[in-house]
Amino acid sequence: MKVRLLTLIICGFVTCNYAQDDEAVLKTVYTTSLTNGKSYDWLDHLSNQIGGRLSGSKNAELAVQYTKAELEKLGLDKVWLQPVMVPKWERGEKEKAFFEVSGFVKEVNICALGGSIATPEDGISAKVIEVKGLDELTVLGKENIEGKIVFFNRPMQADLISTFNAYGGCVDQRYSGAKEAGKFGAVGVIVRSMNLRQDDLPHTGSMSYGDLPVEQRIPSAAISTNDADKLSKALKKNKALQFYFKQNCQQFEDVQSYNVIGEITGSKFPNEYILVGGHLDSWDLGDGAHDDGAGVVQSMDVLRLLMASGIKPKRSIRVVLFMNEENGLRGATEYAKVAKEKNENHIFALESDAGGFTPRGFSFAANDANFNQVLGWKALFKPYLIHYFELGGSGADVGPLKSDTNVLAGLRPDSQRYFDHHHAANDTFEHVNKRELELGAATMTALVYLFDKYGINPIQNASEIKD
Repeated sequence: MKVRLLTLIICGFVTCNYAQDDEAVLKTVYTTSLTNGKSYDWLDHLSNQIGGRLSGSKNAELAVQYTKAELEKLGLDKVWLQPVMVPKWERGEKEKAFFEVSGFVKEVNICALGGSIATPEDGISAKVIEVKGLDELTVLGKENIEGKIVFFNRPMQADLISTFNAYGGCVDQRYSGAKEAGKFGAVGVIVRSMNLRQDDLPHTGSMSYGDLPVEQRIPSAAISTNDADKLSKALKKNKALQFYFKQNCQQFEDVQSYNVIGEITGSKFPNEYILVGGHLDSWDLGDGAHDDGAGVVQSMDVLRLLMASGIKPKRSIRVVLFMNEENGLRGATEYAKVAKEKNENHIFALESDAGGFTPRGFSFAANDANFNQVLGWKALFKPYLIHYFELGGSGADVGPLKSDTNVLAGLRPDSQRYFDHHHAANDTFEHVNKRELELGAATMTALVYLFDKYGINPIQNASEIKD
């Protein structure tokens, strides 16, 4: 009686758009995931038996083969590989860097940024100019930059509760730093790692030269937060210090890889698709457990949990393990292209690409009618402490599927520890908590179940879409 009264009180603030039996279904889903989950075992294999899965690498190929085989074991209606051409970049030998201070050589921790060119064989040694952002380059001008190494040292903003907002506030220096510095004659770029923690781990990530001529392209590397502070402190004492770094990375011709796709065919509306997915590729420094091994195995487990919970979907449910999110988004682009060519109606797509931490809720790209429907389900998630239901984005891999008539969403786990591991050597299996991972898989399954049962509200006006 008390539970029913509480439900009525909650529904007084938001119209509840669900049936009483949905509570029982969600309880079954969460119980099954927490007592008979599969995601952690799958992640163990991906992380510890295969390892880092850089796009175009042998490990990425092994991951494709492994996940396809595991999906086939589930007894899905369809499992297939979707070919996609992807970039192939290799790091080469471990990078080296140092600077001299007070007559002593101080070695520092760096790593090449993904897509960067190599230094000359003997490395680069030059004076350093420190900046906080791209706009400072124009102010300084070529006369102050030419022949020097540009050191981008803008930290992530620590007082932002959303660490993804903090990341977004400074990632431009990593992605575009070499392109912009090269225009002013710089010989190299060193970028403070995208990390809120003080440590000795450099964090890699994608960078781009855009349309910069080949002769103006310069090597770019990340430096650990501890060493960024040490370099900045040393520069204040001696602006003429010499910084040396060497990296041996190489870009090859594109190679063929695959998206891995599995499907439960809908019993009533087989031509309406609900997609759940994550990206199978990762960077090479760790084993990609959080980014995005967690999202991969959670997405796989959504389909297994639906079947294990006795749910027979009305609409076709697809899991898509996208290739090449990290340095090109080729898998997502190809999937969306083929879906459009086949005139497939993707009414809902959910992505997990924010780590395997405790789930807090979801963000949605939706119109008001669909978001209000989602808010009507919020009370169902309250017993599991899932409270975050907000408009504002979904995920990089599902983004290309956006249309005037669908809903996209992203799982939003607690983000406070995510950038401790993001694109670094400590993004490894031991840093993933089994229970947190399984809670995320259950939470995704619950939302997929609800969208399958209730569908979406047609969007009459494209301008109503909120993202």
